[in-house]
Amino acid sequence: MRTFILAISLLVMGLLPSLAPSQNAFEDGEWFRFRIHYGLINAGYATLGVEATTLQNKAVYHIKGYGTTTGLSRFFFKVEDHYDSYVDRSDNKPYRFVRKIDEGGHTKDKVIDFDHNLRKAYVNNRKHNTLETFDTRYNTHDMVSAFYYLRNAIDTDQLKVGDESELNMFFDEENFGFKLRFLGRDTINTKFGKVSCLKFRPLVMAGRVFKEKESLTIWVSDDQNKIPLRIKADLAVGSLKADLDAFKGLKHPFEIIY
Repeated sequence: MRTFILAISLLVMGLLPSLAPSQNAFEDGEWFRFRIHYGLINAGYATLGVEATTLQNKAVYHIKGYGTTTGLSRFFFKVEDHYDSYVDRSDNKPYRFVRKIDEGGHTKDKVIDFDHNLRKAYVNNRKHNTLETFDTRYNTHDMVSAFYYLRNAIDTDQLKVGDESELNMFFDEENFGFKLRFLGRDTINTKFGKVSCLKFRPLVMAGRVFKEKESLTIWVSDDQNKIPLRIKADLAVGSLKADLDAFKGLKHPFEIIY
C-alpha cells in the first residue's frame, strides 16, 4: 500500500515550479477506488476522495486517502493507511498533511502544517509527542496535494515525448526533489472500456523499493479529469499493478473511446 501512495506521489512531482493551476479538474464529491495486485494476488484497495470544508477559516478541499490489504495479503501483512491533505481551493497548496499508518505493526502518526510565506513545515509527531520545525522550498507539496495540483496545472497540449520536469515535496522531515519523464500518449483497456492516456515514468531511486531507476510507469486519462488509470511497478521482490476500479463525482465527462 505504501508503494501505491509513493507511486501516486512520484507521478505528481513532475511539475515545473512556475506552473500555476489554470483550470479545475476536480470538485467536491469526487472519489476513486483502485484495486491493487501484487503479482497474481489481489493485495488490497486504495481510495481517494475530495470534500469541500474549512480549516482555520480558510476554504479548503479535504482530500482523504485510504489504503488497506485484503484477503490473504491482510492475513500475512495487515495494512491500514490514512493520508489526509487540506489544500487551498484556489491554488491547491497544502496547509496541512496527516499521515496515520499501520503497516504490519509499523506505525506512524504525524501532522504537518505548512507556512508557505515563511517556507516552514511544522511537524507534530503524535506517536512520540514531539514538535519540530523544518525549512521548506518554493512551492512545496505533500504526497497527496501534489497529485491534485498537477491535475489542474499540467498543460497537456504542450507535452512532448521526453520532457522532464520537477517539483518540490516535503515528506516526514525531509525535502525531496523528483523528476518525471513524459513517455507519450497511449490507449489502454480498462474495466470501463478503451481510454486514451498520458504515459509517464518517474525517475526513482533504485535499491530501496524499486527494482531499478526506471521501473515505474503510470497512465493518466488524456481528458480534463486527468485521473490515474493504471500504475505498474517492478519492485525489489515481485511486481505491483494498480487499476482504477470505481469512481464517482467527476467534474468532467470521462472520455471512453468505446
